[in-house]
Amino acid sequence: MCGADRWQQGTARRRASGLIRLGVLLCAAVTLAGCDQLGIETPQKQTERKMAEAKAVGGACRHALRAIEDCYTLNPKADKSAVYEGWREMDEYMRENSLEGIPPVVPRPDPKVKRKADADAEADGEDVIEEGKPAASKAKVASGA
Repeated sequence: MCGADRWQQGTARRRASGLIRLGVLLCAAVTLAGCDQLGIETPQKQTERKMAEAKAVGGACRHALRAIEDCYTLNPKADKSAVYEGWREMDEYMRENSLEGIPPVVPRPDPKVKRKADADAEADGEDVIEEGKPAASKAKVASGA
């Protein structure tokens, strides 16, 4: 085999490997571009969604004639700056369009009344179930388990 044949074979191999690399890169680009269509959320999208939800909560609180402090208390996990922004935007919108708010159907629970009800239930020997915690059975409490 002469040197020219070897050179041509090497060139052909480099072209083939270059085309293979290009094909792999194109496949990867197409696959990654479809992540949005699959419903995979990026951290940025998760943050944007949480901010939009907090903003909606603020607007709903204003429309329900709730004070911003009540809104913060009722939604402790929501981002406060986004809640305020939504509350403020709804306030401006309601003032511009002379809209009246709708009083909330479910009143805000009074924490003092809840504490008194829990104390009364414990005094009666009833199991008090707190949010997220199951009630302990009396048999387990009595046996010390």
